[in-house]
Amino acid sequence: MRILELRDLNREEGYIYYRRNFTGTAVIEIPGSTLETPVSFCIEMNPFGAKTIEIDIQNTLNYPVLPVKKALKEYILLQDAEGILP
Repeated sequence: MRILELRDLNREEGYIYYRRNFTGTAVIEIPGSTLETPVSFCIEMNPFGAKTIEIDIQNTLNYPVLPVKKALKEYILLQDAEGILP
C-alpha cells in the first residue's frame, strides 16, 4: 500500500496561525486496485516546532484505516518539508 498523490488540495484560511487546514483527494494504491477518497487534514505546529497531523478520511475504505493514515501522515510531512503544499 502506498500513497500516489494528493489531488485538488485547497487550503482553508483560518485565524489561528499555527494551524493549517486542507481538503483534497487522496489517491491510494492498494494490492489489486487504486482508490480515490476525499480527505481533510490539519497540520498543527506546537511551540517547540513539532508538527501534529490530524487526518479525516471521509469515505469508508475496503482496507485497514490505520496503515492508510500512517502512510498519509508520512506523505504529508514529506510534501510539507519540500514546500509543495499550498
